[in-house]
Amino acid sequence: MLLDTPLCDFGWKAPEFTLKNADGESFTMSEQLGDKGLLIMFICNHCPYVQRIAQRLAKDTQLLTAEGINVLAVMSNDYLLVEQDSPENMKIFAKQYGFTFPYLVDQEQTVGRLYNAVCTPDFFGFNNRGELQYRGRLDNINMGGADNRVPELVNAMRRIAATGNGPEIQNASMGCSIKWR
Repeated sequence: MLLDTPLCDFGWKAPEFTLKNADGESFTMSEQLGDKGLLIMFICNHCPYVQRIAQRLAKDTQLLTAEGINVLAVMSNDYLLVEQDSPENMKIFAKQYGFTFPYLVDQEQTVGRLYNAVCTPDFFGFNNRGELQYRGRLDNINMGGADNRVPELVNAMRRIAATGNGPEIQNASMGCSIKWR
């Protein structure tokens, strides 16, 4: 089912969490909140929307991290229901697409619920104070078609890093519903 994310709630404080990646390494949100902010993405392996953007996501997040913006990805789907989203398959998916950011397992689905994540992908851009400044999509396709993309997420995160504030106009992300228990 295709869903849209809600509008950005500017200034909403990022709830603290600690999650592990598929190798058991722990990551705490506040420790990842750098001087230039933090991008938290809710993604999964099986979603065709995520699969379609996975290469771009890897490339764009490498660019952001090189500019000092930290990135975390969270997988909140019930992987007992959707085997393709299991931690072992997360490792395979991350390697396949060259993800360099921590890809975390939200086994209890608490983080997805705390953040009111709606779909995959769902992007949350926070400033260095942990205040939400972006909740939108990866790209905005102009009238010129797929070859005429505006890198909405990259531009928003760069603006947040530079000013602490996100763009006033944001386009909701769209994707598959999170598979709740």
